[in-house]
Amino acid sequence: MKRKKAMLTKRRKKVRTADSESTGSLSFNSPKMDIPVVNFNAYKLGEDQIPDERLSVMTEEIKQAFSGTGFVYLENTGIEQQEVNRVMDVSKKFFLLPEDTKKLCARNSDHENFNDGWVSSEIERLNPLRPGDLKEAFNVSTIDSELKWPSDAAIPEFREVLDSFFRRCKKLALRVLEVTALCLGLERDFFVSKHRLIGSNKNCTTFRTLYYPPLHKVIVKPNQIRCGEHSDYGSVTLLFQDESGGLEVMHRSGQYISAPCIPGTVLVNIADLMQRWTSDVLVSTSHRVLLPPDDKMNTSRQSVAFFVHPDKDEIISCCDGSNKYPPVSALQYVTDRVDVSYENANKKNLSV
Repeated sequence: MKRKKAMLTKRRKKVRTADSESTGSLSFNSPKMDIPVVNFNAYKLGEDQIPDERLSVMTEEIKQAFSGTGFVYLENTGIEQQEVNRVMDVSKKFFLLPEDTKKLCARNSDHENFNDGWVSSEIERLNPLRPGDLKEAFNVSTIDSELKWPSDAAIPEFREVLDSFFRRCKKLALRVLEVTALCLGLERDFFVSKHRLIGSNKNCTTFRTLYYPPLHKVIVKPNQIRCGEHSDYGSVTLLFQDESGGLEVMHRSGQYISAPCIPGTVLVNIADLMQRWTSDVLVSTSHRVLLPPDDKMNTSRQSVAFFVHPDKDEIISCCDGSNKYPPVSALQYVTDRVDVSYENANKKNLSV
């Protein structure tokens, strides 16, 4: 009997996950590790002929992740690490420009594309119970918008690089939405059909390149961190991060666990509208970015996020036909959430 049990244990499938107590190491079957790493090779960008068996296995793994912690690392997506590095390199050049230069590209909350442009440090406050977040951002929601880009003389290739990566993220996001529909037994294009206008002024999907500046010369306020506790607003989010660390995700136990950088992967999470859309089958999870340890206060941190939203005119109702949540306008929902994040800045009439 003991020998039979040992054989069954040996055959048990290994689940690759990101170690919640490490700086990016991988392990197997540890109860402390809750964000799985799933191979997306079967549906990576450029791959169109997908055997049903491979797709079925991948879909089930992603469903378990999205209904558990709400987060999953996808590897072999078709987006290469050098592409991410290029975005971060050109973004850092922008963030290191003088503040007066960056102000020329500042976000204008009164514009139709209200989230586009540069956001200075401490203006956004994702947890209203904390001081402003210690981060800067440059937001792009409309590819062909009137967004004030930095000049080519100031940052050569900035617009070209961000524009190209926006399009790559859009393609991957649509594939993630297809898989998400299959996870729930829906038609493959169920969610994609509500995200047809990404990149236009009729959709709020936002690409954000984020910079967390060094803090050794900054007076950090009590209870202030780099990014306050929050959940994302829309459908799903794609996140690429450097190896500086600091990102934490709330575990179902209520404790926060580390979500380290795993080079070559994209960290994908469910956002609030998707949880609502799926009647809580898929879970949107709170996360945050902590301050670095004292001996690393002189180091910066970077990440690149693609926040996916349904088209503005979509009305989101529970996809199972229930009335667990009342229908809600996609545009009104995100507008209300963004307004809360910038509430303090709006009261002070600050756009940057």
